[in-house]
Amino acid sequence: VQLQASGGGLVQAGGSLRLSCAASGRINGISVRNWHRQAPGKEREWVASIYNGGSTKYADSVKGRFTISRDNAKNTLYLQMNSLKPEDTAVYYCSIKGAWRHYWGRGTQVTVSS
Repeated sequence: VQLQASGGGLVQAGGSLRLSCAASGRINGISVRNWHRQAPGKEREWVASIYNGGSTKYADSVKGRFTISRDNAKNTLYLQMNSLKPEDTAVYYCSIKGAWRHYWGRGTQVTVSS
């Protein structure tokens, strides 16, 4: 199973983007789906999670601006990003924790200009 993130791009500060993460197949025993990001010269950081029961958690830096969601029928994870700031510039990665392993997708670049 592969994860493919998309939806990144260049946007002005205050703008919005929606990232998608599509899984190529079924993943058994999913407990949590996540978004992470890595800015230039910095370590990868966790951004948001959505648990199997539907509850969500966010990093303080994005709380109130980003929304994580999923569409089980489409096997797709989303990250709606509003009120974007230049410090949100990073490569964004999705990950899914299944019963046997943690799956990671290739990142999508988000660049926010001031």
